[in-house]
Formats: sequence, structure tokens, C-alpha cells
Amino acid sequence: MHATPDSDDPAARSLMEHFGELPDPRVERTRQHRLIDILVIGICTLLCGGEGFNDMEDFGHAKEPWLRSFLELPGGIPSHDTFNRVFSALEPGRFLECFLRWTQALRRAVDGEIVAMDGKALRRAARGGSVPHIVSAWAAENGLVLGQVRVGDKSNEITAVPELLRALELAGCIVTLDAMGCQRRIAREIAEADADYVLALKGNQGTVHQEVRDYLDDAILNHPSELGQTQSIEKDHGRIETRRYWQGDRLEWFADRAKWQKLRSVGVVESVRETAGTLQTERRYYLSSLPLDPARFARAVRGHWSVENQLHWVLDVQFSEDQSRARSGYAAENLATLRRLALNLLKRDTSKRRGIRAKQKNAGWDHRYLLHLLRPE
Repeated sequence: MHATPDSDDPAARSLMEHFGELPDPRVERTRQHRLIDILVIGICTLLCGGEGFNDMEDFGHAKEPWLRSFLELPGGIPSHDTFNRVFSALEPGRFLECFLRWTQALRRAVDGEIVAMDGKALRRAARGGSVPHIVSAWAAENGLVLGQVRVGDKSNEITAVPELLRALELAGCIVTLDAMGCQRRIAREIAEADADYVLALKGNQGTVHQEVRDYLDDAILNHPSELGQTQSIEKDHGRIETRRYWQGDRLEWFADRAKWQKLRSVGVVESVRETAGTLQTERRYYLSSLPLDPARFARAVRGHWSVENQLHWVLDVQFSEDQSRARSGYAAENLATLRRLALNLLKRDTSKRRGIRAKQKNAGWDHRYLLHLLRPE
């Protein structure tokens, strides 16, 4: 690139520097287009509301004079087939390394930050009956995707989560996972990263779930003084939802407590939804390394729910991730990383108090704003 990032913006500087270091998977004699040019056109396409490889080619041709102001483009605008081949061949582990280094530069320190980890299917990218799944780590207070990893075709989230945990900087954070991630191995990985955990329990844990449920249900009914408690009430579109949180740190009754590293408490959330005079009640149970502090426990549970409406929902509605048909080679995984990179760039921008879709429209209309999102000089 002719232009360099703003020297006063370390996050933007690292964006270009880190992705400029990405190894090119192509044979040198076959390269008509620079890898960094392909990546920049790809990220700009997503920032402006485009989706797949055809959009990247169309965007490139529509914006070619502007792109030439800071990209070399020795072979002109790449074709959609070139975008497909490059993203299919790009080694996803190295791409993720660049993403992680850049995101760490972007991330601001938050005491006890909630890092919610959850999986998401790429349904239209199914190949041979196998649907790719991506596990993402979502920093709730930062509003950023910290990293993501694909679940192996013959594996599940239980094996992918430890890989992602080891790649992230988690000291001082509170890591939350749903019932799939409630495993002793994962609790140990989180504890060894100097972080805390709040892990949802369901029937997949068999007797553990039963023991925790029996203790907490009995304590709520007969020994409420043993537990800390807090609650919240939300009203929205004619629905009233009351959430009551209980947490207990007396664990001598729990036969397996020594098998869960750093385990300090158990908790339960009771959600009572009232809609048109009808009540629905649900309880969810948790294992946690947090000491007794119901407000902190409640914050962690609420923080985990944000991964659905602030990440997965946005990826599907604003980036059409669930409709993406990219499936050759590593294309599905690398496009998933690129979408999360674009989302981080849009979320970090505070110059416009608008939603993601409105920011994408502005980026497509206004070269200055798109350049502002990328931050080259």
C-alpha cells in the first residue's frame, strides 16, 4: 500500500501491519494481485454492506479509481474466482493470528470483563452433509469479537473451545459458556489463564446438574439465608420479565467439587415472563469460580446473553452470514473471520451514533468515512 495508517492510531496501524505480514498461499509466479490488495478490497466490501466474492469484484470495479489512490493493484481488480481461490487457500490459523494481534491492540482494559464464548452454524456453507460451526469469543463491554475458531468436521465445541482459550489474553476476565462448554477440562483451561468462569449446567452433566438443582431449589425454599440474591425487571413491548439470581458458596454437599478447578460457587437464574396475563417460568443453573457476589454473578449471566443479540444476530441480519454459500477449502472459515473484522471496525467507530446497517450505508456513500474506518493516511 502507498498509504500508511495513522501513526497516532495504534489499533489502525496494527491492522495494516499485522495483515501485511500474512503469508501468501499462492505460488509466486502465479500472483497477479497483491495479497494485501485482495484483503483490503474484501474488508471494504463488507464494510459497505457487500457479502460474497462476486460483490468483492463488483465493489472493486465500482471503486477502482478511489482504491488506486492507496492500493497498488498491479493486476487491476481481481475476479471473483481469484477472491474465492485466495480465501479458500489462506491458512486460517495464520489469518487468526493476525486477527488476534490486531484485536488485542484495539481492546481497552476492562476490570472483570465478560468474555462470552458461543458457537454458530454456517448453514448454507454445508459440504458433504457437514455444516461448519464457528466458536467466537465476544468481549461484552468492549463490544468486540476477540477471536474465533472453526469446529472440526468430526469434532464439537468441546475440543474447539480450549484451542481458542489458549489463543486469547484472558487474565482478570470472566469467561461464560453455555452447557456445551460446561466441562472440567474447560474450567481448568480458564483457571490456568488466570480468569474466572460461569458455566451453564444442563442435563448433559447428569448427576452434577441434578445435585446442583436439588441443592439450590431446596435452599431457595427452605434456607434462603444461605444464598445471596438480586433481581432485575425489564419491560418491553407489553412483556414484563423478572429475573431473580441466587448464588451460594457452601459446597460441602457437592461430591465432585474437587474435580472442578477453582470452583467457588453455584448459582441459579429464575426468569419469569408475563405476556398478556400468561406467566412462563424457567430456571437455569451454573457452576462458577466467582466468590459470593450476586450482582457480579448476575452481570456475568446477562453478559453472556449479549453474544446472541449483539454478535450472532448482527452477523446474520447485517452481514447475511447464515446465507453465505462459500464452502471450498478454507473459504467459509476465512470469510467468517473477515466478517468479524469488519464488525469490529464498525463497532469501534464512535464518530456516527448509528446502527451497523446505517454505518455500512455511509461507508458505501462516503469515501472519507470508509477511509476513516480503515484509518490509512
